[in-house]
Amino acid sequence: MGVVLMDMADIRRTLGRLAHEILEANHGAEDLVVLGVLRRGWPIAKRIAFLMTQIEGTTVPCAKLDARLHRDDRTGDVEDETDIPFDLNGKNVVLVDEVIFTGRTVRAALDALMVHGRPARVELAVLVDRGHRELPIQPNFCGREIVTEADDHVLVKVNEYDGEDSVVLEKRSPVSL
Repeated sequence: MGVVLMDMADIRRTLGRLAHEILEANHGAEDLVVLGVLRRGWPIAKRIAFLMTQIEGTTVPCAKLDARLHRDDRTGDVEDETDIPFDLNGKNVVLVDEVIFTGRTVRAALDALMVHGRPARVELAVLVDRGHRELPIQPNFCGREIVTEADDHVLVKVNEYDGEDSVVLEKRSPVSL
């Protein structure tokens, strides 16, 4: 059983704050696009893009990016589920993932992104930063930083896949002697 760190209302407020921070840092939505890292970064990205569209009154394009083919810690045949129906060249890309931990997924996502175009700039937005980086990658926009042990598990549940929105911390099992 885990500890609920964020419930549906917490996530909604946090995404609203992130949308405002991203727009402020980019001086509005001009040339701004959002890419969600599959799997759970994609629904988070759609929500942020929708909120920014509401705030700015102009559509902020959003698409999904599959980083699995560029992972260095997984093997196997996977079909690339990336779907980017707009040009990335010269755009300010906000890459969105639900959690940043070691930085390996973001590194893979950056490699996948460069296959699809050359953006003017790439920024990273995450719902949760749990630390323990293995690579020198930091988010530009962070919903919540949490303190974890390296072997803890942070589970972000999104309504689109899990039927609910929450962030749960599952502590590692104590070692019996």
